[in-house]
Amino acid sequence: MPLKDLLHPSATDEKRTHKLKRLVQSPNSFFMDVRCDNCFNITTVFSHAQTVVVCTGCAMALCQPTGGRTRLTDGCKYRIKRDS
Repeated sequence: MPLKDLLHPSATDEKRTHKLKRLVQSPNSFFMDVRCDNCFNITTVFSHAQTVVVCTGCAMALCQPTGGRTRLTDGCKYRIKRDS
């Protein structure tokens, strides 16, 4: 059984561990820009949203809530917003 390097974990091992047990604590949630497939309008959505998010231009549902992360509707594209 090979020994693990605890000070320099691989990115896959770090992603798999619980958010509070990582070497540097970081949340699993994020904000994202979701583009509507019909009118190409961009809306900012939280990754773990608990309500249905609709497009402001055409009133189409962009995402459905689940127990954890939201499920985007078919055809919607997203981009994760990074810290600025």
